[in-house]
Amino acid sequence: GTLDLSLPVDVYNLDWESTTAAQVKSLKARGVRVMCYINAGAYENWRSDRNQFPQAVLGSPLDGWDGENWLNINRTDVLVPIMAARMDVCAAKGFDAVDPDNTDGYQQDTGFQISAAAQITYQKALAQAAHQRGLGIGLKNNVEQLSQLGSVVDFAVNEQCAEYNE
Repeated sequence: GTLDLSLPVDVYNLDWESTTAAQVKSLKARGVRVMCYINAGAYENWRSDRNQFPQAVLGSPLDGWDGENWLNINRTDVLVPIMAARMDVCAAKGFDAVDPDNTDGYQQDTGFQISAAAQITYQKALAQAAHQRGLGIGLKNNVEQLSQLGSVVDFAVNEQCAEYNE
């Protein structure tokens, strides 16, 4: 749908690719914080950078999300540069922070063996990349690791917390 920039809210969470720098600037002029949504844990077959992902890092489909596949986050050597390039776009457009989605692959049926430690390593690498670009970064839907990552991330987002009693 059409993005409504007039909502009386403190924060917008907008897509890294489809949101323009002018839209971000307009929101920030009102004092609104603007988070840059990137899918850091899953491949999306409609993204402009889809060809950057080698087949070897593409895993099981995300249940209920057509065109998305889990990523093998054990391959930080492949994935962090791709995510850093997305963060470059976020920074250039003037976003305040990054909201990396699907960073709970160690708890999912990804098609890969992903440990809790590997998830923490990946999140720390993402945080370093965001901070190097002057962006804050969140931890999304991974409350179980918040105690280990609270000093690394700048905020946490927990979707559907009431629904799942979290």
